[in-house]
Amino acid sequence: MSRMIVGISDLKASGNVEDMLITYALGSCIAVAVYDPTVKVGGLLHFMLPNSKLDLNKAKAIPAMFADTGIPLLFKSCYGLGAEKKRMIVKIAGGASILDNSNYFRIGQKNITALRKIFWKNDVLIDAEDTGGDRNRTVSLDVSTGKVVVKKPSNILLEL
Repeated sequence: MSRMIVGISDLKASGNVEDMLITYALGSCIAVAVYDPTVKVGGLLHFMLPNSKLDLNKAKAIPAMFADTGIPLLFKSCYGLGAEKKRMIVKIAGGASILDNSNYFRIGQKNITALRKIFWKNDVLIDAEDTGGDRNRTVSLDVSTGKVVVKKPSNILLEL
């Protein structure tokens, strides 16, 4: 099995059943995992911020940094490998409040809200999720099966 690391503000898509897509250290960031079981194509996005209007130049250079530019790019990357929207299974994780104990900035919640708005406008349903809370997460997507595993501190494993 080949591990493809998805960094912060990054995304990867694969049609190789030998690949495992994995992203680490999701705090307020969100991981979006998409999978088409018919053609065995999967993609994983790790976005940081809800809206590219915060920095349009950065959005052009690093579109995966933002929900509104990263999510469409994730889907298009999978479509390029043969996936179809109607068959896509969508799972999300992240959006925690890690360093913001007072919940003043609410970046995690803003990320979740932005994602939901984008999905709602594009008629995309979320099949499973593990969002919010105050714990960081590691998320992996097995391209051969579409299995998404969320690992939290203390070795808590959750299959979405």
